[in-house]
Amino acid sequence: MWRQLSVATEERLADAVADAMSGLGALSVSLQDEGDQPLFEPKPGETPVWQDTRVVALFEPDVQPELLRAALESRFGAHSLHAWRVEEIQDQAWERAWLEHFKPMRFGRRLWIVPTGFAAPEQEDAVCVALDPGLAFGTGTHPTTALCLRWLDGMDLKGKTLIDYGCGSGILAVAALLLGAEGAEAVDIDPQALTATRDNAEKNGVAGRLRCRYPKEIGPVQADMLVANILANPLLELAEELAAMVRPGGALALSGILREQADAVSQAYAPWFRMDPPEFEEDWTRLSGVRREE
Repeated sequence: MWRQLSVATEERLADAVADAMSGLGALSVSLQDEGDQPLFEPKPGETPVWQDTRVVALFEPDVQPELLRAALESRFGAHSLHAWRVEEIQDQAWERAWLEHFKPMRFGRRLWIVPTGFAAPEQEDAVCVALDPGLAFGTGTHPTTALCLRWLDGMDLKGKTLIDYGCGSGILAVAALLLGAEGAEAVDIDPQALTATRDNAEKNGVAGRLRCRYPKEIGPVQADMLVANILANPLLELAEELAAMVRPGGALALSGILREQADAVSQAYAPWFRMDPPEFEEDWTRLSGVRREE
């Protein structure tokens, strides 16, 4: 058993309350949205916090919540802390608990994401990516990843080269290689993303055809295909740079784009690509196109 104490507070105090809980012996502290406020596209180096934030801390079972509350209210004022909650949390095999919510998933006709502990689907031509939740974004559960996986499933990748820009877990690069791509470049600014991508490539037996790099390490390169599942603002800023990475006649897929951002991003790439009509899932968009020959 563990004891979980949480409290709602305003944005300006959230980090300080979290630090104070750590100082009072919390084993872990996390921040959650208390007011259903969406946060999109933080600036580089920025960690956004919701205007009304719930600070959640996990303690040993013998902790006394009333003493913790008194200490926090004495420091920050009772008026700044509200909606206190105390819960008992059962101990369990946390590393396997996610399996209750993460099952094999199919994208398109033959591409599957299969987590550890599940058998491959009974489909003769199934292409299975072995992938578990881990260090970096990208397990197929988010609409943007799903849109890109379905696009890959519908493409002829045999003998092609691909750049996965903003690779996260490497799910798109690994899937492309399993679908027949000759080689792939996985690019990300986050060292954990590159670590996760290497691990997932090893797990799926495609590490020998995959290179992991930071953006500054790419240099001049042109691939048959490029997929970038990041966010609209970086896609707009990188339009000319990403376009240059796709050979004439090559294919492009972009996601991480909200519906209302789709036109602006499509127009930014139109000088280099013949853009297809957008594909939508929930509030998210995938754009695709073919690089002009001229």
